[in-house]
Amino acid sequence: MRRLTPFVFLGATALAAPMLMTVQAPPARAFGTVNTLGQHAEHERITRAALACPSGAPSDGSCFEPRSLDQIAGRGGTFGAVGAPDTDEVLSPAAHCDNADYLAQAGYARTRDQATKELLACVARLQARFAEGVTAAGATLDAGGAVAAREADLAKDCTFTLGVPGRNKCEALEGFGRALHGVQDFYSHSNWTDKADPGRPTGKNNPPGLNLPAPSPLFALGGGQPPQSPAVPAGLTTGCFSLVPLGCSGRVQHGDLNKDNGLIDPATGATGSPGTARGKTGGNFDRAVQGAVADTRRQWADFRTALVTRYGKERGERAACVLTHDDPARTC
Repeated sequence: MRRLTPFVFLGATALAAPMLMTVQAPPARAFGTVNTLGQHAEHERITRAALACPSGAPSDGSCFEPRSLDQIAGRGGTFGAVGAPDTDEVLSPAAHCDNADYLAQAGYARTRDQATKELLACVARLQARFAEGVTAAGATLDAGGAVAAREADLAKDCTFTLGVPGRNKCEALEGFGRALHGVQDFYSHSNWTDKADPGRPTGKNNPPGLNLPAPSPLFALGGGQPPQSPAVPAGLTTGCFSLVPLGCSGRVQHGDLNKDNGLIDPATGATGSPGTARGKTGGNFDRAVQGAVADTRRQWADFRTALVTRYGKERGERAACVLTHDDPARTC
């Protein structure tokens, strides 16, 4: 994610005809949503690598056709559903899994319990977004179970910011995309998949790495129940971020831990040119990206399962078809 980008998309058609508003902002500090300022649209590229159908192939339900993928991933400098938190939730740590920092050393500013509480707030926030998407997806069908054409139409791009309501396909993609954003950020902002620099002493400037596989069991968003504290590894940390000078003094900071920037092939997920110190260490940028890709695929599989659980097999599978197909009134 990238937080506090220098442009905010506003207006009734934020993707199709955005109004740009210049604001004062610090440099981006997470997987990116634009292709400038050292960012390379990392959220978009991760989402495409995870969810795009093979070129020219129709969706089988596990992947998104081009027009629908554009809405969730973004395209051509737009944010898409996955980038929406960087337009209107930039100051919400729970939307990006920030501030769950902890270091097992005497006198550290946060206890393990405090850090875990912040992490579980992120999980709960993303579960709520996931559930919002499931609810909206059900309304893409009419009472008889047929596709509600007006609610599934993509003649105009979706709007994913500032609470502007839209067609139910757009609302479903927004809930799912906002959940994806935080999940992807977790791998950039935490030490779940990464390794510490072996040439430096471990500490707040070089936190230990957990080198754990993805997807993380902490983000099983479809279950509705937050993970229990004992399931959170004792050494897990995300970075502290604050706009207040010295607000993260003495703590593991975002700049110490993030693996935000680098090149990602949107077709294969292959990575190169990591742009942060932590990302350059031990293949950590690639580890974060591959973790985010794997979890993005898991989230869509779980979303489809949630649709069937809530609406029954026939209706749930048709709702998933509406989200993934570009002309669902004809093909679903």
